Amino acid sequence: DNWAFLYAQRLALKQELPLHVCFCLVPRFLEATIRHYRFMLRGLQEVAEECAELNISFHLLLGYAKDVLPTFVVEHGVGGLVTDFSPLRLPRQWVEDVRERLPEDVPFAQVDAHNIVPCWVASPKQEYSARTIRGKIHAQLPEFLTEFPPVVRHPYPPSCPSQPIAWEACYSSLQVDHTVKEVEWATPGTAAGLAVLKSFIAERLQSFSTHRNDPNKAALSNLSPWLHFGQVSTQRAILEVQKHRRKYKESVDAFVEEAVVRRELAENFCYYNENYDSVQGAYDWAQTTLKLHAKDKRPYLYSLQELEQGTTHDPLWNAAQLQMVREGKMHGFLRMYWAKKILEWTRSPEEALQFAIYLNDRYELDGRDPNGYGTADTLSLCPAGCLWSICGIHDQGWAERAIFGKIRYMNYAGCKRKFDVDQFERRYAPTH
Repeated sequence: DNWAFLYAQRLALKQELPLHVCFCLVPRFLEATIRHYRFMLRGLQEVAEECAELNISFHLLLGYAKDVLPTFVVEHGVGGLVTDFSPLRLPRQWVEDVRERLPEDVPFAQVDAHNIVPCWVASPKQEYSARTIRGKIHAQLPEFLTEFPPVVRHPYPPSCPSQPIAWEACYSSLQVDHTVKEVEWATPGTAAGLAVLKSFIAERLQSFSTHRNDPNKAALSNLSPWLHFGQVSTQRAILEVQKHRRKYKESVDAFVEEAVVRRELAENFCYYNENYDSVQGAYDWAQTTLKLHAKDKRPYLYSLQELEQGTTHDPLWNAAQLQMVREGKMHGFLRMYWAKKILEWTRSPEEALQFAIYLNDRYELDGRDPNGYGTADTLSLCPAGCLWSICGIHDQGWAERAIFGKIRYMNYAGCKRKFDVDQFERRYAPTH
């Protein structure tokens, strides 16, 4: 279920050449910890096994792509290179670095296998909100939301077989924090991810439209870790969920809105706005209102350590933080409340954004994702958009108040009106 891979195989078949799959394992990536790397590497083991069955060589190259990939291309006489897409700064830089170092006669193509409607096709500019991109995406879904053609067993074997991968040696090459442990509820890999999709359709899809904003109800897809690491394709999820539109129309429509429109809005934001992770990336009205209220007296001020340990005065916020630390996942509705309170309890909007992104990327299995920076609106699949929550991206100005200015406000009393807050707090109470 990967358009970049399918395109590469089609090129190889046309030229009657062997096909190689390479993954460049970097020693560190933003705030990723062993929790994220183990999830990714265990998924890649499954990919390596699938490639072997398909007569395709899989290579795990240790190091940055610019240092290891051009050499691999030359040594293996590679005739063409195809890469996937991410709108984030670092992966885009990796692609640029490789492009500069490739032999001139090796063509290099990029395919957006990340989105259903490719990012640069969906819109040629940064979109203001879901309202402005929705029609553009829906107009193009008939062309792009199609079944995947099959991957075939590759008929042209490589001249030299790929080396067996020393998976344990891969772990020792990492320079990441080992204190953030793996989670028990999420088994890495495509097979496990597809099983979660199947259970969502069978058990939770029917209540998705009515209960997805209630952290005590099992109504979410829970797919975000597998989608983030590319172990399950968003397109596959939509194709399967849409088969149930007749039975659960409202839920299917709500799922498509979040998994396609909101998700691709966040990709659009990161692709067209180079300041996607800073206050400078916000709209002018939001930057102005935050600046006006930057010196407002905060009711509480917490350090990063106090926030990380979930030791604030607010038991709901603490419970949400502890859920994220323990499970690598925070309920979508609470992710917005969580980020907005960080704005209220830190010295400045800049510090709030820095803390929110750090905590999200360190603990969430789906951290370091375009959706972590861009949009939110109770996304079931994605991190609360830190810039949505703190800087009003893809939102509008609201009634002015202290600290927040015109940024949308959320509070404890509002949460109590929406769901049983006590029940959630009991579930994630501190263990000490």
